[in-house]
This record gives sequence, structure tokens and C-alpha cells, in this order.
Amino acid sequence: MQRFDVKRLLSSSMRRRDFLIGAGVMTGLALASQWPRRVVAQPKFSAYPFSLGVASGDPLPESVILWTRLAPDPLNGGGMPQRDVPVQWQIATNDSMKHIIKRGTVRAIPELAHSVHVDVRGLEPGRWYWYQFKVGNEVSPVGRTRTAPALDARLNRLNFAFVTCQKWEDGFYSAYRRLAEEELDLVFHLGDYIYEYGIDATGGVRNVPLPEQFRQETQTLEQYRLRYALYKTDPDLQQAHALFPFVVTWDDHEVDNDYTDAISEKNDPVEHFLRRRAAAYQAYYEHQPLRRFSLPQGPNMRLYRRLNFGNLAQFNVLDTRQYRSDQPCGDGETPRCEAALDPAKTMTGDRQERWLLDGLKRSQTRWNIIAQQVLMAELDHKVGPGEIFWNDSWDGYPLARNRILSHIADRKIANPVVITGDWHSTFVNDLKLEFKDPNSPTVAAEFVTPSLTSNGDRVVYGPYYGPMIPENPHIKFFDGDKRGYFRVNLDHKRWQTDLRIVTTVSRPDAPVYTLASFVVEDGVPGVQRK
Repeated sequence: MQRFDVKRLLSSSMRRRDFLIGAGVMTGLALASQWPRRVVAQPKFSAYPFSLGVASGDPLPESVILWTRLAPDPLNGGGMPQRDVPVQWQIATNDSMKHIIKRGTVRAIPELAHSVHVDVRGLEPGRWYWYQFKVGNEVSPVGRTRTAPALDARLNRLNFAFVTCQKWEDGFYSAYRRLAEEELDLVFHLGDYIYEYGIDATGGVRNVPLPEQFRQETQTLEQYRLRYALYKTDPDLQQAHALFPFVVTWDDHEVDNDYTDAISEKNDPVEHFLRRRAAAYQAYYEHQPLRRFSLPQGPNMRLYRRLNFGNLAQFNVLDTRQYRSDQPCGDGETPRCEAALDPAKTMTGDRQERWLLDGLKRSQTRWNIIAQQVLMAELDHKVGPGEIFWNDSWDGYPLARNRILSHIADRKIANPVVITGDWHSTFVNDLKLEFKDPNSPTVAAEFVTPSLTSNGDRVVYGPYYGPMIPENPHIKFFDGDKRGYFRVNLDHKRWQTDLRIVTTVSRPDAPVYTLASFVVEDGVPGVQRK
């Protein structure tokens, strides 16, 4: 796989060139519906156009999404002309790409930063495939992907990982390097793929001097595109995407810290913030292997969705930002206020909540997973008498949480597990209807993965949250300041989560180890340490 030197990319002055005109195949995108359009038939590039790698995602039994973006000058706007470029793709049953079973051509259009999303259909369920793109005389790295098993298949085992919070300047992606060595079927990214904050001129831990455009907080489409390009030039992130299909969802930093629906962190005018949100959502779509239904419509983008893996597992992937009510008790941490007990306050919006509850009710799989962003378990921040809660988590929306957990309990949903990101810390929790009642039955398990890099090697949350943990006996394990990812091995009898931790994010080649392992037994809600 070709690797890219960010320092070289930043310092090189790459020429923009005109391209020849030709023909190609369009995917029907509304943004490019006006015909005829000028097309580059035989493009020549000033540098390698696949600088951001390849990716696949959202596997179905007979379909998977293939992604790339043409960007010969990724950190200076992409380096592409304002013309369509035909991109060839092919998918094979072996890694040498000798046995091609499908191929085609799509257009990379300037309106979507010359990204492409190929929905390859007619594949066999539950098998590995390899894929590659070609544009002009340039070919991409070979990627590997896997389809989901047939919906009625008896799947004996599933291996996956989930990750979150990968602030570029806080550390190297050593966790991705080690994740790429695992035997996985897919990876879930639970949000904070990028951070919108301005980056220090020194590039933080990476010590890569950055020009002015990276030192500003992202507001415009061009700025969000640059931020994704910076992150995606990382070779370890590229390698992980090339090896496994990803299922992605966002949290807040893909747009703005702690935003809710149309309300920004700084309470900007709604019209202004929705323009920013539209830019952020478009850049997100442009840089992720997402299906066509997620194509943004202005500031709106459908991201919540459901994926099944035979009779073994159903994943409900949530969006807890776009539709949620503003934090009822205000920002930060406070005692719980009366407004938080308003049943109209929602984390997911009414429509998504009904979709989730209905999907759980109808599920026939052995395990039912909710993949989402913020801590679902209660976390009382007050040591001693009284209570204080962080309002941006589910603690700020206790009735919305209780509706989900009550539904799980009342309907006897099989083996519910919540996988969570956001917190930059490790939590393993039992989820209860009444967290303060030690006799309240456990109805589900929750695993909160630490950040990949965010907070770096600094010791921040351990000393802060550590004293609170005894006040919350449903929290069965906590660590505040380690970085890594969670690996899950799943069969019909048991779920096992291994807490995979890298020793440092101050260098890209740090080793990984298992801090602890926890299991959930079939039919027994809650976690047990292995």
C-alpha cells in the first residue's frame, strides 16, 4: 500500500492541470443533473490521485459500498479540476485481482469533491472480496471487504471492533495499526472521526507544521474537506479502511462541540449554524463509505440504519445529534432539573426512537446491539449526598433512556448490548431501569470504548472520574486515560469484549495488549469479568 508523507504533501507546490474531455457513467446524483457536462476522458495528474486511500462499508448480504476520492493535492483543496472524471472500479474473489467478477465506471464529480460511492450488487453473502479503482493510468491500492451473511443464515461467529474519537493532533494512529493486525469481519466507528477545532501550528504530538487554514475552526465546506483530507492521509487509518468494511456514525465534533439539532455550542443564529451543518454533513458523506440514502439534503442527512448478520446479530446504528432536543438542564454538569423529566425531551427524535423500538421488537437474532455515541449508563458526578449529571449524555435525557430500557425489559429483547464512544475513557456497565436501586434488575450491558487518540497520553479523566465510580455500582470497570479500541468475539452462547490498549499514542508503532476481557452470556443480562 502506498504511504504518504504529510510534510511532503504540505510543502509541495503541485500544479493544477486541465484535462481532456470524454464520456463516463453517472450515478444519477441530483447535484449533477444538468446535462451535458464536461468530462475528463484521459486525465493526467500532478501526483498520485488516490492519496486518501480506499474504503468499503455498510455490508449487506448481496451488496457493499466501495469508496475513494480523487485528490492528487489533498491538503490544498484536492488538486482536481471543476470537471467530471470517470473512475473505473472492479471487484474480485482473490487478492491478486485475477478473478474479476464485476466492474464498472462511475463519475467523480466536483460537487462531491471527486469522491465516489459504488453500490456493488449481486454479490454472494458472507464472503471476502477484493476491489480496486483506476483513473487514467493510475490504480488505487487494493482493498478488501466482506458481505454480510444471508438474513436467514445460521452464523456461528462474528468478530468486529469498535472505535471512536481520533483527534489527529493528539497522537499517532498506533491503535489502527494494531487493529489492522486483527482477524475481524468489520469495524464500527462511533463518532468524532474528525475534530473541528483549530490545530496548533506545530501539529501537536505529530510535530507537523501546518499552514494557516488548519489553525482555524472548521466552518465552511472547504475547511471540513481539508480536515478530512488531513486525517485520511494517515497510512494506518488508510490501512484499516482498506482491510475491513466500516460502519460509521457521527457524534458532535464532525460538526461542532456538543451541538444539538440546530443549536450550536455558542448559540449562533440558527440560519448560520444550519449552513455550517450542511457543509459538515456533505463533507462527512464525501469521505465515508455510505449508501445513497445518506446523501445530504441541505442540513439534513439520514444516518441511522440497521444491519443484520444472519441469525446471530442485529445492529441498530443511531444518530443522537441531528434530532435531539437541546440539553434540558443546560450545558455542562448540573443537578438534574425539572425540565429533564419532560417526556417530550428526546435524544433521538420521535421517528428514530419509534424505528429503534420497532426494530428491537421485530428482531429474530440472538444478539441485539445498539451502536451509538454517548454514555447511556447513569454517572452521578457527586461524591456523597446529592446528584450531579453530565447533560450532554443520556443522563440529560433520563426519560428517553428509560423508554428504551423499559421496552427492552418489557418485550424481553434477546441479549441487548449497547456499544458506545465519545467519552475518551473505558467503561463497562450494567444498564438498569433504576440505577440507584441495587435490587433493580439489569436489562442490558454497555461497553464504552476509549478514544483512539483524543487526550493523547495525558492523564486527565482518571483522577477526575475515579472518585465518582463508587457512587455508581453498576459501573463494573473504569479506566480514564488509556487509548485503544474494543474487540468483540460473538457466538450463540457468549459475547466477549477484549479491551485492546496501546501503550502510547506518541509514536505510530506502539504495541497493543489486552487490559481486561468481559463476557455476556446468552440469556443473562449484564457483564462478567473473564
